[in-house]
Amino acid sequence: MAQQQHNHKVVENLGKFLADTYTLYLKTQNYHWNVTGPAFRDLHLLFEEQYQDLAGAADEIAERMRALGEKAPASFTAFSKLAKVKEENSNPDHKTMLKNLAQDNQTVAETCEALIKSAQEIGDEGTADLGIRRIQVHQKNSWMLNAHLQ
Repeated sequence: MAQQQHNHKVVENLGKFLADTYTLYLKTQNYHWNVTGPAFRDLHLLFEEQYQDLAGAADEIAERMRALGEKAPASFTAFSKLAKVKEENSNPDHKTMLKNLAQDNQTVAETCEALIKSAQEIGDEGTADLGIRRIQVHQKNSWMLNAHLQ
């Protein structure tokens, strides 16, 4: 029974990770479509690279949940309840976009930390590995986005 409870914590953290990832995907794609300003081309391409990576990551996270025998949340309603990353409902300038995405990537990295910890507590190396690989991506993305603000 303790294993199920711990597995539940891992699955719960995977759901939060999926929600943050999908919300960040949508936000990054929004910014890709709507960015303007002197660095338009560079940011348009950077945002595209990042949202494409996030799309693949969301699929990998959902498939991990299924491999653990659980259903993946798959609606905007579910994601809005689980995600720490907030969707974008305005049209910010390019500098605000960069700041928002840098912070959101840091938020997802923090979500990864919780996932890794819960997975390692029960010896779920597959899920821990997923979190470790993704935390590196989000830390790098945050650094790259912040570098555009220097």
